[in-house]
Amino acid sequence: MDHKIFQAHGMGVNSVSWAPSAAPGSLVSAGGAAAGAQRRFVTGGSDNTLRLWAYDQASQTYKQDGAALTGHTDWVRDVAWSPSVLQKSYIASASQDKTVRIWTTDAAHPGQWESKELKFDAVIWRVSWSLSGNVLAVSGQDNKVSLWTENLRGEWECVKTIEE
Repeated sequence: MDHKIFQAHGMGVNSVSWAPSAAPGSLVSAGGAAAGAQRRFVTGGSDNTLRLWAYDQASQTYKQDGAALTGHTDWVRDVAWSPSVLQKSYIASASQDKTVRIWTTDAAHPGQWESKELKFDAVIWRVSWSLSGNVLAVSGQDNKVSLWTENLRGEWECVKTIEE
């Protein structure tokens, strides 16, 4: 297997996360999971952006998939692609700007990412999804871990905070 190295971010890559192997909505569509198979990942960089990458069979390499996702005002420290493959796809990003952004796209509008911002009192270091993809854990410089879920109105709310 040949290794290909490419410039993902001009100022350095801080994190990477693989997408689920099935596209959003593919498990509940007529075509099934095989129709939605994908090889994609997301990177977070010191240029304050997220970039999505998709495997291109013709060139046998990964190419940037759409425009960079912008909104953070400082380094993106961590990214996590939710393992859920239902109707929506979620990516969480943690930043030194004391925010977490939760990026969402759905099967009806693939590639159109919208974000919701969660603000914190400290720099955020890590984000991690539960195995089911419906709970987001957030940790940062304040020695706390907070757990977040999306309510029925599409708003993200903290359901638990763990601290020393």
